[in-house]
Amino acid sequence: MTLTALVQAFIYSRTLSVALLADLIHNFGDALTAIPLGLAFFLRSLRGERLAGLAIVLAIFISALVALGQTIERFIHPRTLSHLWLLAAAGLIGFIGNEIAAQVRLRAGHRLQSPALVADGKHARVDGFVSLGVLTSAAAVAIGLKLADPLIGLVITLVILHITWESWQTISGTDPGEIVDDRES
Repeated sequence: MTLTALVQAFIYSRTLSVALLADLIHNFGDALTAIPLGLAFFLRSLRGERLAGLAIVLAIFISALVALGQTIERFIHPRTLSHLWLLAAAGLIGFIGNEIAAQVRLRAGHRLQSPALVADGKHARVDGFVSLGVLTSAAAVAIGLKLADPLIGLVITLVILHITWESWQTISGTDPGEIVDDRES
């Protein structure tokens, strides 16, 4: 996810798309959530895993708030987007990076019976589809819909808030080591 977010950050510097910004902020947050979760597993601590799960939910929520602030700013101060093909590529890169992360996290989460890892995998899968919103933004702006970028940025933010809620439900409703019954992989 770090590599995905770095590539997206470079592309953002060329396009200034708020939809891409929302996606890349969230992807950087996702890359950072691996740290507390990895530490919890390394230390083999159920309490640590619970705290890591809460850190993941908090990181998702904070990324949604940052994306919301940037989207509102873009409605107030619109910008013309450039390099639309590059922007579309960023959406595709985000989709592929998130799907790879989802596969790894979901498989490991089910194998280890880790609610935090399963929640992180589910949210990475949804993030992949959120990244396709960046591709949609590029297409919509290309056909002349200038407000499409902040509107799609807003939709991405709302999806991130929904992911926050679902991840919170998984973390708060399942204990570490408890079998997670819905097998998404």
